Amino acid sequence: MPSSPNATPLAAVLAAANGIILGKERQIRLALACLLARGHLLIEDQPGVGKTTLAHTLARLLGLDFQRIQFTSDMLPADILGISVFDRETGRFRFHPGPVFTQVVLADEINRATPKAQSALLEAMEERQVTVEGETRPLPQPFFVIATQNPAHQLGTFPLPESQLDRFLMKIALGYPDRAAERALLEGRDRRSLLAETAPILSAGILLAEQQQAATLRVSPALLDYVQALVAHTRGTGQTGLSPRAALGLIAAARAWAHLAGRDHVLPEDVQAVLPAVVGHRLAAAGEARDAEDIGRALIEAVPIP
Repeated sequence: MPSSPNATPLAAVLAAANGIILGKERQIRLALACLLARGHLLIEDQPGVGKTTLAHTLARLLGLDFQRIQFTSDMLPADILGISVFDRETGRFRFHPGPVFTQVVLADEINRATPKAQSALLEAMEERQVTVEGETRPLPQPFFVIATQNPAHQLGTFPLPESQLDRFLMKIALGYPDRAAERALLEGRDRRSLLAETAPILSAGILLAEQQQAATLRVSPALLDYVQALVAHTRGTGQTGLSPRAALGLIAAARAWAHLAGRDHVLPEDVQAVLPAVVGHRLAAAGEARDAEDIGRALIEAVPIP
């Protein structure tokens, strides 16, 4: 691997993204690590802080096809997956694929749709395929869902069920920019115009290779002991603990974080860096306003590194 992370194309992606989304370096790195780990990303925050712009930016810089789905209360699963329409010329039904058949899907305001519409994404996110009218169709590779949701206390929202939440590898919040970043934003150009002039840095093929390389990073037995201890601690608190899928996701995310740092092995610090984003939404009870950073920090303090 390169001796310096500055020599990698992934570092160029991070630098370009930080030039568009100002003052959110950690959140951008987490989002890119989520994609490298072949996971899906959930962003919960107030309207207007850059959630949609972040999704557009990642798709643009990584050279991926992009579709935006605006979730509403009257949405049906067919609006996401597609539908078969009778073709009079051929006398047969012809399938018209829905917007989910792309590489990056922005599920905008996902919690404004009913649970029935939300469930249309379950198979796509887990199996990378969709089954419509008895026929299974594969999705493009790579396939990445970025979902945004408004805070649960806002009107017109439906809570995401645990089965849906568990399919998101990470959940992050962007938050308001600091004073310096906001001033630069006010004095600078429109972010959408800047993004439109930005050329892709990677391609789908290069990204797939980076994902495969990240998945091969060495994880020591001692680090696996640490991950198992973290998971076991959550299962003894009287609440629903972390699932095996969450443990696998934690390792995958830590590998991706280490890959972004230019290393060929994973350290405990990599696990701790991604821990809040990976476990926060899985450990907070439905409707509970607990900060992911607080959940992660408490878990790190409670479980010593072997």
